Amino acid sequence: MKIKTIAILVAVAALATSCSSHKTVLPYFTDLEGQQGTLQTMTYAPEIKPDDELFITVTSSEPVTTSYYNLPLSNPAKRAEINSTTSPKQQTYIVDSKGDINMPMLGTVHVAGMTTEQLQARLTEEIRKDVADAIVRVELLNFTVVVAGEVNAPSTIRVNRNRFSILDALSAAGDLTPYGERENVLIIREENGQRTYARINLNSSDVLTSPYFYLRQNDYIYVEPNNVRQANAKYNQDNAFKLSVISTIVSACSVVASLVIALSIK
Repeated sequence: MKIKTIAILVAVAALATSCSSHKTVLPYFTDLEGQQGTLQTMTYAPEIKPDDELFITVTSSEPVTTSYYNLPLSNPAKRAEINSTTSPKQQTYIVDSKGDINMPMLGTVHVAGMTTEQLQARLTEEIRKDVADAIVRVELLNFTVVVAGEVNAPSTIRVNRNRFSILDALSAAGDLTPYGERENVLIIREENGQRTYARINLNSSDVLTSPYFYLRQNDYIYVEPNNVRQANAKYNQDNAFKLSVISTIVSACSVVASLVIALSIK
């Protein structure tokens, strides 16, 4: 009896250990201690890259003087409509493979590597040599990120501000599900003609100073399922396969039985 009792206790302990190893720590930043503290901050703004789509308009108190700096339109009424909208296709520029755009009056402008604020300041300085009160607006239209995997609302998110962090993206996607592996969130990024990737740990505050904390255009975020989700998925697949096999066998037996009965009657 003693040996049997010890064996049962060992089995229970092993089962408990196995179960605990599959648990996911749900809170973020579990290494932050105390009620308050100070964390290092980062400044970041996305840089313009080839194939980016830029919305650029130039306005002033005298629209006629700045109309030459905007893309030409055949219908003057349409010009007024465009100046009052946020992202019209008629006023967008696609950055070419060399990192350039071609603007009316200014010609070729190299924009790659600049932030939208830097480009806005440069264009404003250049145009104000001709139009003293010119106002330039520059917006990056194709700043989108994709969030997939174990989140409540996987989606493509259009970003309308310069600083957008991994936390912003996960919040916009409805946060992680309880099955999301917080210690192994994958971010895939395109830069300098290559794809790079990094895995970040949301349980650690180190993510706040990671170069992947602030997202860039076309970043892809994938939240890996934890061991429990993967085990459940495998269990469901195995059961579905077994059910399919059993159903096939039953159907085959039914056909055989029908044939036997038919032959017996004859």
